[in-house]
Amino acid sequence: MPSLFDPIQLGAIHAPNRILMAPLTRGRATRDAVPTPMMVDYYAQRAGAGLIISEATGISREGLGWPYAPGLWTDEQTEAWVPVIDAVHAAGGRIVAQLWHMGRQVHSSVIGGQPVSSSATATEGKAHTFEGKQPFEEARPLAEAEMPRLLDDYALATRNALAAGFDGVQIHAANGYLIDQFLRDGANYRTDAYGGSPENRIRLLREVTERVASVAGADRTAVRLSPNGDSQGVDDSDPVSVFIPAVRALGEIGIAFLELREPGPEGTFGRTDVPRLSPAIREAFAGPLVLNSDYGQANAREKLDAGTADAIAFGRPFIANPDLVDRFRSGEPLAPDDMKTWYSQGPEGYVDYPALARVAA
Repeated sequence: MPSLFDPIQLGAIHAPNRILMAPLTRGRATRDAVPTPMMVDYYAQRAGAGLIISEATGISREGLGWPYAPGLWTDEQTEAWVPVIDAVHAAGGRIVAQLWHMGRQVHSSVIGGQPVSSSATATEGKAHTFEGKQPFEEARPLAEAEMPRLLDDYALATRNALAAGFDGVQIHAANGYLIDQFLRDGANYRTDAYGGSPENRIRLLREVTERVASVAGADRTAVRLSPNGDSQGVDDSDPVSVFIPAVRALGEIGIAFLELREPGPEGTFGRTDVPRLSPAIREAFAGPLVLNSDYGQANAREKLDAGTADAIAFGRPFIANPDLVDRFRSGEPLAPDDMKTWYSQGPEGYVDYPALARVAA
């Protein structure tokens, strides 16, 4: 059985180990979603990961409602990513851009218009805005005539990611965001070609993946799904009926790898009693499968030993442990992170967590 420290081929990307860095929103870009110099150090510090999946990165202003998150729809944003990617590569790392459209999980004050979704729905609770949290608003359904424009947005962000030097892209189709809002019947009430049957509800995922793969190559295109339980008010009455056909479609496209975010009943950042679908997905998807959510070294190794996963993506452990791979290898304890600094814009809690050598000194 492979260990966490063994290399793995993820499509066209050769990862030197199976400890991937999961996407982590950190809010260190500018108000115009332009990456900042601070981000150069942050990502380079974590280049020991087998592969870094970047923080969720907006494909358009319509789709990016998180304050101070980065984008990939303008030349300025693209150019500002270049030194980040160069630093990761210089440190021996690999990095893909996670492409994000948040759908209804935004506020009009950030995106400058009414949120869009699969249907006229609203998320309970409040959205993050530049002026603090404000109640979510009702989204308008995307019209069928708008789908070509949406696909163009994904294609542009993909071209920009490659121009910046990213090794590939990951389509964010999880966590209750736009594509997830189309996938699951708890948010998709459409009666057209994008609603109703599971086949129709996976249509947008398939079309986006095909379009992105036509630009980046299928072997440099990955997808993230969250198939079990409620995520930001998005859920499905029969997840097996939609996610198994979805992963089969992704397998037919030939994506580089599939990542699943699967919280459990004891989850520390979201929890659900809905059983994990990864065993069934493992049977339906022949490509590399990456699991995420509440993994430490021990239970990650168990998943690899059982053959349920080919690699594990770690999120929060990478926040306070930029050298997570070295710590796992040496058996050193992990440093705790400070939740108050997750989205705080400054260097504190971002680039000041020490690596083992600095701790010893």
